[in-house]
Amino acid sequence: MLGEFVTRGVQIYEDLMKGTDPRLHSYPLMQSPFAMTAIILGYVYFVLSLGPWIMANRKPFDLKKLMVVYNFSMVALSTFIVYEFLMSGWLTGYTWRCDLIDFSDNPIALRMVRVAWLFFFSKIIELLDTVFFILRKKNSQITFLHIFHHSIMPWTWWWGVSFAPGGMGSFHAMVNSIVHIIMYFYYGLSAAGPAFQKYLWWKKYMTAIQLVQFVLVSLHVTQYYFMPQCGYQFPVIIHLVWMYGTFFFVLFSNFWYQAYTKGKRLPKTPEQGTPCIREENGKHAENGTIHTENGNIKVKAN
Repeated sequence: MLGEFVTRGVQIYEDLMKGTDPRLHSYPLMQSPFAMTAIILGYVYFVLSLGPWIMANRKPFDLKKLMVVYNFSMVALSTFIVYEFLMSGWLTGYTWRCDLIDFSDNPIALRMVRVAWLFFFSKIIELLDTVFFILRKKNSQITFLHIFHHSIMPWTWWWGVSFAPGGMGSFHAMVNSIVHIIMYFYYGLSAAGPAFQKYLWWKKYMTAIQLVQFVLVSLHVTQYYFMPQCGYQFPVIIHLVWMYGTFFFVLFSNFWYQAYTKGKRLPKTPEQGTPCIREENGKHAENGTIHTENGNIKVKAN
């Protein structure tokens, strides 16, 4: 009985893998989902157990200079990804409605394959956000939303890239990269030191930017349900993107409500003559008053 179950499972997996796009088989981590899954499981284990244990009796690392380099490098990478998405379809032929996946080997189609993989790989790089939290002993910033978001994105995008690199399903990757340009630019300025605090007055809008992202993504894929003649090759991708946009809109809306409507967490902007709040990576403010993550701001009494 067990043997039959295992055999059937292996057969289903092999049949599933036969449907992956062969143009991606030579790209790192794309031969099977196991390496990517192992990375994510290792990430979760490190974040929840191993990392805090290693740092328990150690002083936090001073990573300010590294944070500046890392964050502005992510700005550059995200900018390049947006440019490549635009040049491989979204400004060179896509209608922004029912856009099919081009499975040919023409240069534009292969360019879309490359940027789709690069977006997936950027999600792996972004796992370092949490690793830096651990090394700097900012464990209070490692929330369920943070871990869930960082874990689910690379895992789901591996499957999305493997089967559907391009077409209307890639819209949310482009929008997400635009948002990350803004986010990591903010984090880079935050990490640069107190001299840049006066340029960070807009941090309270970070969550609003995230919400706009999810609305745009959901509205874009919702078009599919009103286009019965649309022949997009992988409707399941559309359904998953719609659920992703809606689910994260609810999560971030709840944060917005808790932070700004109920007033449990209020952003503070240093005023002239007051002690300067020093932030690192936009996620922690010294002086025991403000913690932020991707625009998520927590107020904590001194």
